[in-house]
Amino acid sequence: MPDDVGVRTGAAATALSVMTYNLKVAHGFGGNRWAVRRPVMRELLRRERPHVIGTQEGLYRQLRTIKKDIGPHYDWIGTGRMGGRKNEFAAVFYDTGRLEPIESDHYWLSDTPSVIASNTWGADLPRVVTWVRFGDLAREGREFYVLNTHLDHRSQYARERSVELIGETLAAFDSSLPVVVTGDFNVAAHHNRVYDAMLALGLVDTWDTAGARGPLYATFNGFRPPEPDGERIDWILTTPRVTTLSAAINTFTMNGRTPSDHLPVQASLDLS
Repeated sequence: MPDDVGVRTGAAATALSVMTYNLKVAHGFGGNRWAVRRPVMRELLRRERPHVIGTQEGLYRQLRTIKKDIGPHYDWIGTGRMGGRKNEFAAVFYDTGRLEPIESDHYWLSDTPSVIASNTWGADLPRVVTWVRFGDLAREGREFYVLNTHLDHRSQYARERSVELIGETLAAFDSSLPVVVTGDFNVAAHHNRVYDAMLALGLVDTWDTAGARGPLYATFNGFRPPEPDGERIDWILTTPRVTTLSAAINTFTMNGRTPSDHLPVQASLDLS
């Protein structure tokens, strides 16, 4: 976390700390293999300890190690994009000391969303959504939704159709409850119809609405040094009644090594 913007510093005691993070799929070769990156990821997550982390690309074994590494009070919900434990997840981690899942579901971004691994829009790969309705243990009776996803990296058509389906999901949620959307959208904020369409669903971009924010960097770094004023393709969006106290793009490194080829985006939210 940049020194000038701490996500929790000065926030209300009940502020919700949220992170969206493309973990970079684990592999066992090269200088950026998971065995080398894992200690860096562990240190980053232990330092930040968000209440919610919307993750992308994690494999089942990778997610299990993250759960072990981050600490004893975390769990996660998700399914592989090929079903069950197969392939990459769009998983939601949560702090069990703060949040209690009430209901959750998964579906595929296609014309047949309940069909496992379905891909009808020409996306390069099947894509999945995970959503969770949480109860907030810090404030009795408060509930909210988290929806996490990873849009296709090649097909603009698939991304736009994906937004339409996500909109149907949001419309079916209890409209009295706040919604937090996390994801790797694979397009730059403010410079693509997908971004405009997500805001047209009635969402706001926490980066833009934050009361304080850190420096802007490209959120895809390709394991290179941070790129100032680059493109934000990883977003945290909310319904308008949520107040974003602060937002930041985390540039943590350890011994010159980054934990992923993306930078995590974080926000401190007041849901009341």
